[in-house]
Amino acid sequence: MSEPNAVPAASLAQSRLTSLVSHFRTTHKHKIVVTRNLGPDVMPLLLNRPEFEVITWPEDSVCDRDWFLKTIPGASGILVMLSEKINPETLDAAGPSLKVVSTMSVGYDHCELDALAQRGVKLGHTPDVLTDAVADLSVMLALMAGRNSKETTGIVQNGQWPNFNWAPFSFCGPQLSSSSFNPTRTAGFIGFGRISQATLARLIPFGFTHCLFTGNPNSSGTSTIAAEIQAKYPSLKGVRRVSLDELAKESDVVFVLAPGGKETYHIVNEGFLRQMKKTAVLVNTSRGTLVDSDALAKALREGWLWGAGIDVVEGEPNVGLDHPLVKEPRCVVLPHIGSATNESRLGMATLAAQNLIAGVLGEPLPAELQLTK
Repeated sequence: MSEPNAVPAASLAQSRLTSLVSHFRTTHKHKIVVTRNLGPDVMPLLLNRPEFEVITWPEDSVCDRDWFLKTIPGASGILVMLSEKINPETLDAAGPSLKVVSTMSVGYDHCELDALAQRGVKLGHTPDVLTDAVADLSVMLALMAGRNSKETTGIVQNGQWPNFNWAPFSFCGPQLSSSSFNPTRTAGFIGFGRISQATLARLIPFGFTHCLFTGNPNSSGTSTIAAEIQAKYPSLKGVRRVSLDELAKESDVVFVLAPGGKETYHIVNEGFLRQMKKTAVLVNTSRGTLVDSDALAKALREGWLWGAGIDVVEGEPNVGLDHPLVKEPRCVVLPHIGSATNESRLGMATLAAQNLIAGVLGEPLPAELQLTK
């Protein structure tokens, strides 16, 4: 006969197991390596979790590669910027404990996807949260390039305005918006994802009447997208998927907004640029590798197109005063600031932290790039 207050053996065993698991979780911490301080609004998401040991690169600069490789062994998760290369050397240094790499970026050119897939390491990135910021900048660059902002700003900055003689057509450029002299405006998009569509939405009030786009030939649903866009913006007279050649010939502004990679390397080359209108503007806010810089500099020099606005350059940040595009008066070059709004960067940092936490704890990532072996 058992005692009235006796605890059943099974319940006692379960209680001891729960206690042991709890003790393990508090004593065995997941090592987390973060290559840049994410600020007071985001770092507490990681630092306030007792099951994490968080190690952060202490400088407000690009993470030192040697420090990175020496710090990541045994890490369960790594949070990186575009400046950190995730390759077999990185993954081997981290070892088999690594579950997830989270990058505070939409792009993942700095990550070797095959190496991650082979090791079963998840990859998180930060799409969507910077869509509006990049779309805003894309339109801004189209305006800056068309209206000779680089050349005219230089006149003021160099103190030359007092000596400038006004003339009826001085520094005139192609107007972005439609007019009675040019009632038809065509926007061309290399890549037609979220950012391209957000950019198009901003162009509608300028009076753009046609939209041409190219995309991944293996992607489905492009006809559906075209119909949806046409229905959403009745003022558009046409939304069509076309060849690169037709897009180059017909567009008043070409927006380069496709992913990087082998398939899109130098997709804007001399052949493409020679077909553009002499009054057209090229805008690149995606990846520098999509545009052949030497070909674009030649095109601007010889007047194949009017101007260019670029936020990304192949080989960046090694872009000095001697770079061929920096030398061109009708080429506006920005230092990759497409996502540089307070709202976007906070959203990116938060999502990167959330991806990291989920990956370490074995939960679904809020924004995971699906990898195939």
